[in-house]
Amino acid sequence: MDSIPLLLYAFVAAISGIVLRSELNRRKSDIHHIPAISSSGLWQYYTGGVRYLIHAPDFVDEGCKRYPGRVFRVPRLFSWDYIVSGTTLVDEIAAAPENVLSASAASQDEIELTIGPEIARNLYHLDVVRSNLTRNLGKCFPEMHDELVSAFEDALPSNDTDWKPVIVLPTMMTIVARTTNRVFVGLPVCRNQDYTKLVIQYTIDVAVRGQLINILPSVLRPILGPFISSRNASVRKGMKHLGTPIRHRLEQEQSFGPNGPEKPNDLISWLLDHELAGVQDKTVPIIISRILATNMVAIHTTSAVLTHALFDLTTSPRYFAALRQEAEQTVEELGWTLAAVSRMHRIDSFLRETQRMHDNGPVTLARKVLNPKGFKLSDGTVLPFGTMVNVASRVEHFNPAKYESPEVFDGFRFSRIWDDRRTGDEGVFNQHMISTSVEHLAFGHKRHACPGRFFAAAELKAMLAHMLINYDFRAEKEGVRPPDDVFGIVVLPNRRAKIWYRKRGD
Repeated sequence: MDSIPLLLYAFVAAISGIVLRSELNRRKSDIHHIPAISSSGLWQYYTGGVRYLIHAPDFVDEGCKRYPGRVFRVPRLFSWDYIVSGTTLVDEIAAAPENVLSASAASQDEIELTIGPEIARNLYHLDVVRSNLTRNLGKCFPEMHDELVSAFEDALPSNDTDWKPVIVLPTMMTIVARTTNRVFVGLPVCRNQDYTKLVIQYTIDVAVRGQLINILPSVLRPILGPFISSRNASVRKGMKHLGTPIRHRLEQEQSFGPNGPEKPNDLISWLLDHELAGVQDKTVPIIISRILATNMVAIHTTSAVLTHALFDLTTSPRYFAALRQEAEQTVEELGWTLAAVSRMHRIDSFLRETQRMHDNGPVTLARKVLNPKGFKLSDGTVLPFGTMVNVASRVEHFNPAKYESPEVFDGFRFSRIWDDRRTGDEGVFNQHMISTSVEHLAFGHKRHACPGRFFAAAELKAMLAHMLINYDFRAEKEGVRPPDDVFGIVVLPNRRAKIWYRKRGD
């Protein structure tokens, strides 16, 4: 029995070596004109790939310094990744049509193996988020706020005004999961602890296991990917919580059609009603898969930004007074409404600056070249067919030509235009958290901008405003921001870091 893993490792190593040499030979003539952050030799290429897994941000920073405004290559274990830098070229990548530079093809293997092939073939849940969720945001906001209040009371309990420590990221993930699922699946499921643990663990599994699958050469992914993925186990667990309500919805639809009596206004209904939902999509396992997939994006992004924001706030406590004043005055005037959080320009600016300083990694806008002739950029560089392309987001976020003192956290960087009352300026609405541009890529840009950014922004602003009004916070170590965790090209807020909180007096 002990020899089986050894044989498996030997098989993987042998196949990997063959694939690696084949890849190098096949592409050598296509890529020599694009500079590399590593030697092209076989051993140097492989060791460079290992180092890139550990120090990806350093590789990207080095490439941007050595080849500013150009394309360069970084080694993955079994292929090259192409990194595009410079405002002009980044804009060309963002604007390219899907049939030439494909976002879906870039993550095809990962989505098929971690989320499911049925989902990968029809990503209509993204359109549901873009249209139904955004359109119903005002109607759903009261339930969202009700749930976040309850979630904070459970996660940050305090019957007195004593200071207490809390590990930030897992706590924020729990609060975000509950609040988000109040809109997605409703009561009582959203408050079920086992369900909350499921969607959080699924979020972590997709990110971590997806990275492991991407390390494999493409020929081995269909073979080994199913053993790495936790998709089937997650769907089985989801059946325990969502199987009965989804079956009831399907029965109601068969009996009364799409407009049945007392139909809930939630993600389940939107998924069933969407025009791209075929008969094959209206099964309990597939609907659960889509709910889990939608949770994955929502929980990961929102909890990371909220955690980063708390680290920034406790490290720079000078922002507390102005942010708290804005939250209290706006809520006093407009109540806890979508209109109220939409008017919280300083809180919006603080969160947007947090995103600028602490994105999810050094690169974004992953694309795969689908044109057999490659993709030609305006500087003459041709990205070969079948290659993976990313843009260097960090260099744009810290571009001194776009931002004054870009290395310095300035929480009100994007709200001054509102403070100056220059509301007639054309650029005023481009400073919102939901706005995308080449110099601010946290929510993507153009064709594939994050479809859920309107929901995420409203949720984040409501949560931060609630915390400001109801709690005091301080850093675990005064003036010290916890270092980020780095996993390949993924950068996350520190998973173990704490802050201290106390309930504010009436």
